Amino acid sequence: MAHAFLPRLNGRLTGWLAGTALALALATPALAETLEGALAKAYANNPTLTAARAGQRANDENVPIQRSAGLPNAGTQGSYTENLVIPGNSFTAPDRQVSTSGRLTVPIYQGGAVRSGVAAAKARVAAGQADLRATEASVFSQVVGAYMDVIRDQAIVALNRNNVEVLDTNLRASRDRFEIGDLTRTDVAQSQARLALAQGQLRGAEARLIASRETYISLVGEAPVDLAPPPPLPGLPTSTEDAVTIALADNPDIEAAERQIAASRSDIGVARAERLPTVSATLDGSYTNFLNTLKSGVPGLAAQQTNTGAQVAVGVTIPLFQGGRPAARVRQAQARSSQAIESYVAVERGVIAQTRAAFASWQASREVIAATQQAVDANALSLEGVRAENSVGTRSILDILNAEQELLSAQVQLVTAERDAYVAAFTLLAAMGKAEARDLGLDGGTLYDPDANYQRVRGKVWDWADDPAPKQVAPDTRGVPAASAAAPAIARPGPGQ
Repeated sequence: MAHAFLPRLNGRLTGWLAGTALALALATPALAETLEGALAKAYANNPTLTAARAGQRANDENVPIQRSAGLPNAGTQGSYTENLVIPGNSFTAPDRQVSTSGRLTVPIYQGGAVRSGVAAAKARVAAGQADLRATEASVFSQVVGAYMDVIRDQAIVALNRNNVEVLDTNLRASRDRFEIGDLTRTDVAQSQARLALAQGQLRGAEARLIASRETYISLVGEAPVDLAPPPPLPGLPTSTEDAVTIALADNPDIEAAERQIAASRSDIGVARAERLPTVSATLDGSYTNFLNTLKSGVPGLAAQQTNTGAQVAVGVTIPLFQGGRPAARVRQAQARSSQAIESYVAVERGVIAQTRAAFASWQASREVIAATQQAVDANALSLEGVRAENSVGTRSILDILNAEQELLSAQVQLVTAERDAYVAAFTLLAAMGKAEARDLGLDGGTLYDPDANYQRVRGKVWDWADDPAPKQVAPDTRGVPAASAAAPAIARPGPGQ
C-alpha cells in the first residue's frame, strides 16, 4: 500500500535527521518497510483501532434508540380459545373462538424527554468520534515508538556485535604479544574481562531487540523487515506557544470533553421531563370469530358469529408525587454536568502540559543529538590516537579498552537520542491533534469515516434492519514467526562521519 507521505512534509524540517549516525548506520534496502507503510498496516489491522471503530458504531445506535421513544408504536396479538367444559347455565357460550386485536400508540408530548435524549445521544456520538481520533493518534504513537525502537535496538545490537569482534581481535593480539613477551598476563586478563562484559552486553541488547520486534508485531500485525529510516515529520511548531494554540483548537481529547459537557446538559432536560405531563393518542381495534359455535339461546334465531370493535383515546398523565425521585434525578444530572465541566478543565490542563513537555523533550533531544555526535567524532579520533600511541609504547592495553568502551557508549547514546527525538516529535504532533491518518498522508486508499455509519443508521426505523453477522477484522499473529536478534552489520564511524 503506497501513500504520498513526503510531498506533504514541512520544508523547514526535511533535513533535521539528515546526516545523523542512525541514518548512516542502517542502509536502506530497495524494498524496505517504511514508517508510512507500517502506519497504514496498523490503521487497517490494529485490533485496538478496529475495536474502537466497532464501539463507535454501537455508540451511533443511541440516536435511533432515543428517537424511537417519540415515534408511533404499533402491535397486535391473537388467540384461539377452545372451551372444553361449558357451565350448565351458559346457554349461549361458544365452543371455540379466535380473536385478534391491535393497538397504535402515538406519543404527542413527552415533557421534552425525547428531544433532550436525542440531543444527548448526538453529543455523545460526536464525543465518540473525537475519542476515535484520539485512539487513532495513540495507536500511531505506539507504532512510531515501536518502529523507532526496532531501528534503535538493531543499531545497538550491531554496535555491540562489532565491539565484541573488535575486543576478540584485541584479545588474540594481546595473547600473541604475551607469547613474545611484549605484554604481561595482566594485559591479557584485562582484554579477557572486557570481552566477557561485551558479550554480556550483546546478549542483553539482543533480548531488547527481540522484545521491540515482538511489540512491533503486536501493533502492526507483521514482522519488521528492513525498516527504512523514518522521514521528517510534517507540521512541527516553531515554539511552545504555537504548539499549545494548535493543541487547544485541534486536540481530540479536548473536543470529546466539550461534547460530553453538551451531553450532560441535555441529560438534565431528560431528568426534568420526568415530572412533566405526557400526552399520547391510542387507537385500538379488535376482531372475534366464534367459528359458528356461538348460540343465540332463541330457537330459530341465528347468532352473529363475528364481532369487531375500534376506539380512539387521548390520554394525559400528570405526575403529582413520585417520592422525590424526579428532583433527585435532576440533581444527579446537574452534578454529573459539573463533573463533565471539571473533567474538561483537567483534560485541557493535561493537553497543555503534554504539549509543552513533548516540545521541550523534542528540542532537548535534538541538542543531545548534536552534542553526542561531537562526542562520537571525538571518541573515534581518541581511539585512533590511543592505538597509535600504544604501538610506540606510550599507552597501555587498558587505555585502548577504555577508549573502545567510550566510543561504544557514545554511539549507543547517539542512536538512543535520535530515537527519542523522533518519538518526542510525533508525541508533540499527537498532542496537537495532528497525528492522524488524514494528517500523515495515509490517503492512498479510503480512510475510515465514522460519520458515514452514523448517517446510515440515524434515521432507521425498521425493526428488522440488522447488520451482517460480526466478523473478525484484525488478523491474529499466530502465523508470524518469533522475532530474532538478527541485525544488519554496520561500519563504526570514524572522525567526521
